[in-house]
Amino acid sequence: MSTKKAAVIIGAGDATGGAIAKRFARGGYTACVTRRSEEKLVPLLEEIRSAGGEARGFGSDARKEEEVATLFETVEREVGPVEVFVFNIGANVNFPITEMTERVYRKVWEMAALAGFLTGREAARVMSPRGRGTMIFTGATASLRGGSGFAAFAGAKFALRALAQSMVRELGPKGIHVAHPIVDGAIDTAFIRDNFPERYKLKEKDGILNPEHIAEAYWQLHAQPRDAWTHELDLRPWMETF
Repeated sequence: MSTKKAAVIIGAGDATGGAIAKRFARGGYTACVTRRSEEKLVPLLEEIRSAGGEARGFGSDARKEEEVATLFETVEREVGPVEVFVFNIGANVNFPITEMTERVYRKVWEMAALAGFLTGREAARVMSPRGRGTMIFTGATASLRGGSGFAAFAGAKFALRALAQSMVRELGPKGIHVAHPIVDGAIDTAFIRDNFPERYKLKEKDGILNPEHIAEAYWQLHAQPRDAWTHELDLRPWMETF
């Protein structure tokens, strides 16, 4: 088995998740990135490798228990010990409560809450015997308050925050750093660019979050000495109201 250290990023999309993967690869970890479609990971893997980093891609559905278990078993066996785990699946949808279907509510909960539990549990199972590791669950504005039209998303993000709070109390004394950053604001993504062009213009004034800067905050969380661990912090542009 390889002795390389692994950083598992669940939900390594084109913006925040990819930036997190690149930052940990630059820090010497093998970035083990997941999406439901392994094919969509190819550009990210190529970018990490071309910059001199190491990366592995896995097509894995974080809502399915058997696939999650297989993912962690494979990483531990073929890559190395999981030292870092980041849960970064997005499930942000907006529906009026009278128009929201049971299917939408359930799917959002599965993506943002159930998947967090399944992947977080497997990370805890491999980290606990070693007494070390960092676990980061990406939060959002909806982790703190529900907005109009965001009943499903807020419910799931509230649940994810509660999961992180329970896990830090259980795992912190075992040497595992559990953190829950709250990303409060629009992020520089294609979705914001295409759907909220006026908001996207604020990029020129540093008015939306840069994924690379979010990734750097995650790296700093991981690098904290254990006598001064942060569990929760908020990240927002300077002009964001809250």
